[in-house]
Amino acid sequence: MEDNLTSVPIQEGVHGVLRVFQSKDETRAFYNKIARFYDLLAEKSEEPIRKSGLERLAARPGEKVLEIGFGTGHSLEALASAVGESGRVCGIDLSDEMVKIAGETVQRAGYADRVALTRGDATNLPYESDELDAIFMSFTLELFDTPEMPVVLAECKRVLRPHGRIVVVGMSKEGEGGAMVQLFEWTHQHFPNYLDCRPIFVRHCLEEAGFRIVHNERMTMWIPVEIVCAVKEDPQAS
Repeated sequence: MEDNLTSVPIQEGVHGVLRVFQSKDETRAFYNKIARFYDLLAEKSEEPIRKSGLERLAARPGEKVLEIGFGTGHSLEALASAVGESGRVCGIDLSDEMVKIAGETVQRAGYADRVALTRGDATNLPYESDELDAIFMSFTLELFDTPEMPVVLAECKRVLRPHGRIVVVGMSKEGEGGAMVQLFEWTHQHFPNYLDCRPIFVRHCLEEAGFRIVHNERMTMWIPVEIVCAVKEDPQAS
């Protein structure tokens, strides 16, 4: 059942959603630099939330699934296991080093034959329209600048089949974030080279992109997090 959470506009400059201050080249260089240490920095806090998102996506045998911003590849491994030998997992990430490390992760797990990784930008997905059954994004949408988020989600909608589903896990400004959200945003504003993302309105982003929300829940890491599952409506349906 869909939860009843308040929707808030996320247009540029509205309701305090911050801009992203780093360029794509700076972001790519940052993640290339920290790739080998990323799990030490973030895996302990992100893993339970990411697993909840994967459970909500519920990838099935034979499906073709995309992960955007796969990082070190832990979700790719889980998705490859879920889709089985008859399925296919695609991944796209901005960082060359993350592509390399994630490739090593799926190779060790024995899933290299069902996973295809690409170094690229999700504002221009290299997949055919109506090609994918499902898309997964975990702590990635908030890395895009405010005007880019609708572009990314429009691309997701394009490549999903009718009734295809998307799960987005992201840091949230929904509800009362409190002091931790304020501290996070202050650090992002003043030290964007160390903290290159910021909380966003995850559910509203998907609603504005034309997806139908089927599940929305809030969890707490050390900052509020939304896990939102949505589907692409069939334009041919009456």
